[in-house]
Amino acid sequence: MRDYIRRRVLDIAGHIIETKSTVRQTAKLYNVSKSTVHKDVTERLPMISKPLSKKVKRVLEQNKAERHIRGGEATRRKYREKKRSQ
Repeated sequence: MRDYIRRRVLDIAGHIIETKSTVRQTAKLYNVSKSTVHKDVTERLPMISKPLSKKVKRVLEQNKAERHIRGGEATRRKYREKKRSQ
């Protein structure tokens, strides 16, 4: 694995653990695709650090469990703004 990829994987993992951010948020911040972030944390990270990989996996599972709530909040904001502008 190339050095810059290894560094990116560790940076992304640290960011996800520290901020509890989603794959989308992380991808936007690091200017890479969601697929790249996902591959980094599910395939590359376990080869680098198993303990770190387990921590990231817990955060991603929590985000997955909460995504329906975030989606509902986004829809509520959308219609609230639409109602205000009328």
